[in-house]
Amino acid sequence: MRLAELSAHSGVSTATIKYYLREGLLPPGRQINATTAEYDEEHLRRLRLVRAMIQVGKVPVATVREVLGHVDDDSLPRAMRLGAAVWALPQVPEPDADDEFVRGARTAMEELLRTLGWCNAQAMTGTSPSFRSLVVAAAALRRLGYDWSPEILVPYARLMRQVAELDMAFMESQVSEAEKAEVAVLGVVLVEPMLRALHRLAQEEESTRRYGFE
Repeated sequence: MRLAELSAHSGVSTATIKYYLREGLLPPGRQINATTAEYDEEHLRRLRLVRAMIQVGKVPVATVREVLGHVDDDSLPRAMRLGAAVWALPQVPEPDADDEFVRGARTAMEELLRTLGWCNAQAMTGTSPSFRSLVVAAAALRRLGYDWSPEILVPYARLMRQVAELDMAFMESQVSEAEKAEVAVLGVVLVEPMLRALHRLAQEEESTRRYGFE
């Protein structure tokens, strides 16, 4: 398809598509002549991924470029490729290691991982943005006087492990390695907000069941 057709199929203006091409978010089309290129379904799929990350996920253009670089890097083993793509997404900043609440939260969350037997997660506590997010949230709760101890979090974590198994099963159903990496990225950008919404709906349902509308 030509640029105008790609625009019509995707709902993205030709000016925006040209910007994405200049920024390296979209691979070049097949050059037909000096002024015309041709695009295919892979361009359309990538364009939709880029739009989802930027418009829905609010991911900065420079970060999208970095994420897609990892998605397309077939020199990496699958685990590293997926991890690099997801870790390139915006993450919480490193917390103050001297803060007593942060120190206490880190110790408690490390204990949680030991209790769960999550050996791989234990090995990555020094580098994992996910573990850092867990510590930051736990530290904030501690400052407010709420200590969500490992004992409280264990059943939640085990439910999340089941969710992760469903995530991996869906990802592995994809054909290419690039598609698998894309699904991993979309899991963070789009599926996590959907799961949060389901969590809140479940809370509303359970609250109403217990207490009614009074």
